[in-house]
Amino acid sequence: MNFNQLSGEMMSWKEFEQRSPELAAVGLDRLNRKIAYLATVKKNGSPRLHPVKPFIDNGLLFIFTEPSSPKIRDLRRDGHYALHCTVLGEERPRIEVLVSGTAEVIADPIVRARAVSYAASPEITDGYVLFEFHIDSVLVVEHDEDLNPIPRRWRSK
Repeated sequence: MNFNQLSGEMMSWKEFEQRSPELAAVGLDRLNRKIAYLATVKKNGSPRLHPVKPFIDNGLLFIFTEPSSPKIRDLRRDGHYALHCTVLGEERPRIEVLVSGTAEVIADPIVRARAVSYAASPEITDGYVLFEFHIDSVLVVEHDEDLNPIPRRWRSK
């Protein structure tokens, strides 16, 4: 599948960071090596939600997933994703980050070895699948003291 047809320009985390350093800094703080929720699209068009632990290394946004996960089929077939950070109720300031775009399986052994090293998880085996998430849009919502949302958006196009 040609993901350029799906999303237009495929943008790495590094390119997003260069174009919007302030939002990228918030995203890095809220997503990197923390539990987040990945939404994918099932074959029948309905959404599927997965807890994941994304990580950002060398300007790229990744996840590893175990080989039997349904998210692999979803992402290989459709490619579209949405990734939302965990938000805790008592957290102040309350900040939400939502990143969306298209995912791509990474088979390059050099990139994979670097990602395995950075992820530093004993759970990752050779069978795990590595995905890079390309960025189409980012939404950061900070809530003021009265919990009123203050949204900031960024789009690649």
